[in-house]
Amino acid sequence: MGGGMFGRCDFFVVVVLVVLVGSVRGIGVNWGTQSTHPLSPSKVVKMLKDNGIQKVKLFDADPGILDALKKSGIQVMVGIPNDMLYTLANSVEAAEKWVSKNVSKHVSSGGVDIRYVAVGNEPFLSTYNGTYETTTLPALQNIQAALTKSGLSNRVKATVPLNADVYQSSSEKPSDGIFRPDINSVMLQIVKFLNDNGAPFTVNIYPFISLYADPNFPVDYAFFNGYQPAINDNGRTYDNVFDANHDTLVWALQKNGFGNLPIIVGEIGWPTDGDRNANLQYAQHFNQGFMSRYMSGKGTPMRPSPIDAYLFSLIDEDAKSIQPGNFERHWGMFYLDGKPKYQLNLGSARGNGLVGADGVDHLAKKWCVLKPSANLNDDQVAPSVAYACQNADCTSLGFGTSCGNLDVHGNISYAFNSYYQVNDQMDSACKFPGLSMITDKDPSVGDCKFRIMIQTDSAGLHGKVGSLTIVLFSFLLLLCCNLLF
Repeated sequence: MGGGMFGRCDFFVVVVLVVLVGSVRGIGVNWGTQSTHPLSPSKVVKMLKDNGIQKVKLFDADPGILDALKKSGIQVMVGIPNDMLYTLANSVEAAEKWVSKNVSKHVSSGGVDIRYVAVGNEPFLSTYNGTYETTTLPALQNIQAALTKSGLSNRVKATVPLNADVYQSSSEKPSDGIFRPDINSVMLQIVKFLNDNGAPFTVNIYPFISLYADPNFPVDYAFFNGYQPAINDNGRTYDNVFDANHDTLVWALQKNGFGNLPIIVGEIGWPTDGDRNANLQYAQHFNQGFMSRYMSGKGTPMRPSPIDAYLFSLIDEDAKSIQPGNFERHWGMFYLDGKPKYQLNLGSARGNGLVGADGVDHLAKKWCVLKPSANLNDDQVAPSVAYACQNADCTSLGFGTSCGNLDVHGNISYAFNSYYQVNDQMDSACKFPGLSMITDKDPSVGDCKFRIMIQTDSAGLHGKVGSLTIVLFSFLLLLCCNLLF
């Protein structure tokens, strides 16, 4: 996942923050860009506006995207990647240059409504083994100092999007919530710093991950159906894991004297493929369940006021790392081409329908598939499939996925076609030795779609890269053979 707007506290703090930050109530979305063929920023901004989305969270500060957001009326959270934390932590000058280039420039003259800087993205994930524990707070401090020096600190707040694994409970009850012991000290320093600077705590909460990580996790508890028996925590009842997770954080804050610190839900959503619990039905059910309570203004038992949140995410990203799981490339409410995946009411005047991207052109209706005459015992099959999947996207293959029911021929064809489309349908990208052919007959079966790639401005670059790749293909096949057999 990647990491929302502030929650509510007492009336005075709310008034101050509204005056200074001027937050809107509409739902936000995360706009990730790890795609082989991204839609143009102007098309995406039009999608945001067409769907009534008023806030967007970015994972970097891409100038093309920020330019497209000029005078859009959309509030923006720009991001600083984790690999920049060390530099920013060790150099006030570097932080000042970053703020000048990526915030001040766009706010002052560009008309971009930047409200937050996200310093890092889930830097304390336990899987990072402490890599960013010593640099996150200094980077946050230096960015805040740079915002203050630039005269933007009342308008733009610095925060750190954190994964929900930074806190825990020894029981199922939120009231037992504490910060993770190994990072307790730095967490308290960060929380105090956020509080001192009028900034929110940003947390990413994923009920899907609870289900993914634990096969015994009750499915209904992940949704907003009113799971029974509900958890009774000293008179407060919890019938869904989102509320329980959120309020575990509230308790951890409260126990350390920060019970009124505003909370942003920086990421929340459900993937549609890549796992047996990642599908269109579950994603629509979860996101609509969340949106229905969001639009009603219902908070959590510990924070009953309205929640501010950013859905994760807007569009699929077919180049994301799949180390956490194959589902990582399928969080979007829209496919790569900007087509809506399902009906969803985001609270705009348009009701239940998501509005897709305009003016998206696809490549020709051609697919690369396994030849009917191909010998499955050919020693080139395994390395060819491995190569295609390593350099394209095969995350829709596997148990419980949208293409999980394909036979061997179908799996191989899917891999070949994925590589062919990523390389813009170049003839040379369908030359798996003695195995592949190009067809104009759609090989899709039921819910398993063999997709056609979109035309993008970067197609020429993909073509050049693809040509070089194919030149080396025979050599790499031999290398794969040596590694796999």
